[in-house]
Amino acid sequence: MNEPNRFEAYDEHGGQDDWEGREKDEDRGAGKGHEETEGHGPHDTTPPGPGNGDGQGGSGGGAPGPAQNPDQPPRIPLPRASVEDTGQPLPPLEELPKPAPLVLEHPVLKSLLGAWALAACSPEETAAVEDHLGACGTCADEALRLREAVGLLHPPESLDLDPGLRTRVLEGCLDRRPPRIPVPEWAAPYDAETARLDALLRDMGDAEWHAPVRLRWFEADAATSRRTTVAGVIAHLLTVDGLVALALGLDDPLGEVTAQAPTPAARTEAYWRGSHFPPTRSVRAPWREQSHDLVRTVSFTGGGAGKLSVSYGDFELPLHDAMLDRAFECWVHAEDIAEAVDYPYEPPSPRHLNRMIDLAARMLPTAVAVRRQHGLASPVHGRHLVTAGEPGRTLRLEIEGLGGGEWLIPLDSPAAVGSAEHEVAHVALDGVEFCQVAAGHVSPEEAAAGQVGDREAIRDVLFAAASLSRM
Repeated sequence: MNEPNRFEAYDEHGGQDDWEGREKDEDRGAGKGHEETEGHGPHDTTPPGPGNGDGQGGSGGGAPGPAQNPDQPPRIPLPRASVEDTGQPLPPLEELPKPAPLVLEHPVLKSLLGAWALAACSPEETAAVEDHLGACGTCADEALRLREAVGLLHPPESLDLDPGLRTRVLEGCLDRRPPRIPVPEWAAPYDAETARLDALLRDMGDAEWHAPVRLRWFEADAATSRRTTVAGVIAHLLTVDGLVALALGLDDPLGEVTAQAPTPAARTEAYWRGSHFPPTRSVRAPWREQSHDLVRTVSFTGGGAGKLSVSYGDFELPLHDAMLDRAFECWVHAEDIAEAVDYPYEPPSPRHLNRMIDLAARMLPTAVAVRRQHGLASPVHGRHLVTAGEPGRTLRLEIEGLGGGEWLIPLDSPAAVGSAEHEVAHVALDGVEFCQVAAGHVSPEEAAAGQVGDREAIRDVLFAAASLSRM
């Protein structure tokens, strides 16, 4: 019988084993093949015992493995039991030793006060500084000042400037050095509102000038609107301010089109139609220059210029009221622009807002009379005609909040005088909300007004306020 090859042997499964490796495994009592010892030949069918293929340490697949030595630990350790499963208490945690407190000299602690105020010290340095502050009054005072300064570095309020800041700064400067040619008091609201709008326009990008804006007003007791852009709104302000420029002898931005466009709406439409291209940010320069010319001219002409008359086509206003009217419209349209570009915009200062409300209140008797002529207001039934200077039925208009005050509105005739003894109704409104009604941005029926007295009189006055609005 031929001796098998020294290097290869074929088992019954057709596998190949290294013969020398088999001899070494047999010497160690462990091998991959069958154990060819006495009583266990290569074709022995004795079931495998412990240590074979079905026992621990086998190679799996039914192949018998080496016998397990009971004196040695298993090759695959058994799972360990958890301490929580035994019911025994957990071992105590080892607490880390606390670091020794820092011992720092006074100059070092004083130099750390700035970092301590900014909460930039380590825990050890913070403890050392706070222990020192309890014993050193000088450093405690300095730490308090530094903490207050840190509060100023992080203001919780909005970063937008106070709308009254410009007025306060100018008043402070003018108190120290009065202007050689002062701006008339009745022109100050227009000067302030154009400056605020110009500051908003200065920070706008090219794309924002084409943001859509909807101009809103009331006409025939119905809400009306006109779609344009931010640049179109500035063009509208430019053309209507031109009515004041004409009264002062300045150039008209419409040029020769003035005769064909006497009203504010007609002037605006004529300017939009006459433009070769839609208005862009280039319209800011002529509007800004015209507003400066208006303020400069009324300042040089003195207080007497306020008696000039400014024609709006179908009605006229004295120059001092026309400047208030232009300031009011500048603020209203500035809010339209700010809303279109998603930017906050504050109301005018209370002193200027009070003047605007006063102008609207003085125009209400005439507005009520005009509506009555067109059948839009309640008639004066069973009452004699009120002559000039005679008291008649009166509505008390109470404005709360910014620019607040009280006005007695005669109802029967613009020539009548408001009288508390003849009061038939009382209306209370917030100052900004009343201006929104007068601008046509809030419906008279939706105004949150406190109303007491004659309902017809209240309705006549609120709708007359809305009729003051225009494009």
